[in-house]
Amino acid sequence: MYTAGLCTLFSLLMSSLVSGLPVRVVNGGADLRDENGARRRGITLPMKGGAVVKRNVEELLVGSIGLGDFADVVYTVAIQIGNTTTAVNLDTGSSDLWVMSTSCQTSVCRQSNATAFSVATFQSTEANVNLTFGDATTGTFAAGPVGLDSVTLAGLSVPNQPFAAVDNTDNTAVLNGGAGIIGLGFPAESTIQNEVVAQKFNNPSTTDDFISNINTYGPFVSRLVASGVIDQPLFAITLQRDTIDVSGSGEITIGELPAGVDNSSITWVPVRLYDPAEGGLNPPTFASNETYPLRWEVPIENVYLDGKQLANSTIPPNGVPSSFVSALIDSGNSLIRGPQDVVNNILSAVSPAYAADSSAKPTLPCASAHNLTYQIGGRLFPVDPRDFIAQAENGNASTCVASSVVSTDPPSVGTLFSWSLGDPFLKSNMVVFYYGNLTHPSVDPPRIGFRSIVPTNASALLDEAVSVASQDHGNFECMYRLTVLTYLCGLIKNLLATVNVAPTSSEVFEITVTSTATTSAPSHSMPPIDRTSSQNSSASVTKPHLFRSCFSIVAPVVYLSFLLVF
Repeated sequence: MYTAGLCTLFSLLMSSLVSGLPVRVVNGGADLRDENGARRRGITLPMKGGAVVKRNVEELLVGSIGLGDFADVVYTVAIQIGNTTTAVNLDTGSSDLWVMSTSCQTSVCRQSNATAFSVATFQSTEANVNLTFGDATTGTFAAGPVGLDSVTLAGLSVPNQPFAAVDNTDNTAVLNGGAGIIGLGFPAESTIQNEVVAQKFNNPSTTDDFISNINTYGPFVSRLVASGVIDQPLFAITLQRDTIDVSGSGEITIGELPAGVDNSSITWVPVRLYDPAEGGLNPPTFASNETYPLRWEVPIENVYLDGKQLANSTIPPNGVPSSFVSALIDSGNSLIRGPQDVVNNILSAVSPAYAADSSAKPTLPCASAHNLTYQIGGRLFPVDPRDFIAQAENGNASTCVASSVVSTDPPSVGTLFSWSLGDPFLKSNMVVFYYGNLTHPSVDPPRIGFRSIVPTNASALLDEAVSVASQDHGNFECMYRLTVLTYLCGLIKNLLATVNVAPTSSEVFEITVTSTATTSAPSHSMPPIDRTSSQNSSASVTKPHLFRSCFSIVAPVVYLSFLLVF
């Protein structure tokens, strides 16, 4: 009966630790050769555990680092910017890197327990940005000066990376262990790159300047792709589950498919391209026939609820012709967002209370498993029933709420998608984001690959989770004493922030990038390479910094948590 409290303690404690403190690992890592003796290449960052693993492979690295997961709402990764080691939220729905600076004194910045960026090594570009996030209902902003500094993620260090040192924001990305956002989207959506290029090339700049300088002023991962230092121009994400029923093995893999994943098991779908009339880039003179992607957006063929196909939305788009239904795949979105009329139909079907009064909470029995499924590329990709619901109130394992599905704005210029599939979808599906050729998309088009990871007995697992919660103070796993333990973990994190665990120069692979006029581009025309040999490999890991520095702090918190739980 004590599972929930202990799980909350462990999850939040480790989330607090790993989100801000990468721990050096000695002699760690997997076998770097496949069954044919070829070297494995790429960077793998598992979303669980607290270790950083770096291993030179010719001119590339294989690295891994633990990520924070706060109640399945935000997923953070440790990052070093200049002399500051902090944590940022992973966001496939945006393209810019920003962190709160020590100058930020807004309400959310004062509440944050994350490490703020120190501007000591900041090289100003004289540009400023005001980044916006969300929709008309949930919109937030982050504003501040743009500068250059070295950025290191999992042992990959990129010099002179443009980013925003935010001194004014209402964005909650700076809460729950994070200090900002690392956007994994396309350069075309990068406000920071646009501002820096405009500043460097006599505002206003041209599309030629913008495209030609992706490898110099583009987003972090886009620069890795444009510089050709990773084996394949892709990254893959799966998210673990830390609420309702703890399960899954979250990770982000850069440069290759995850170990053990066969390319034939992935359904590949082309990314939507935006022409200028739809809000896309004007093509450069050296690639006048090209059309560029704006965001990680793919067509959706149908949506099903409990096996029944749902009618498409009848809400007209704003200022753009109706074409086809598409979805943004967004790790920075903790929910699933869709057209208001379709969402209302979903909630009315699962909740009698909502069907009677649309202003009421969409409550439903916790043990009532519902399957929300998206047809993409001719195949069905469901949302796990355990990710469709949330506990309505502490101490009650009978009544839940369908809070994972909410409405959003209709399509408009620059945002043609009708759906935004966030963390509930990413906990249920492995998703591979393939950039292709960033300067000439027609040579190697961008695409997204999907692979369902929902177990066939997901409904039975939900029933079991409800049964266990009913016997454990009426709370699901990892939700007991959440508020108190969040506060305790914040204290721990602040105390540990003085531990120096930044990677040494011998552990960092620095990428040299140069700006050249782009008249042609290398092609990544082959499909992602399948590598399966490492699934049975093992690693020997030691964590001297963590245990030596934390034991005296963690021990009394564990004792106090036992008192709270029992």
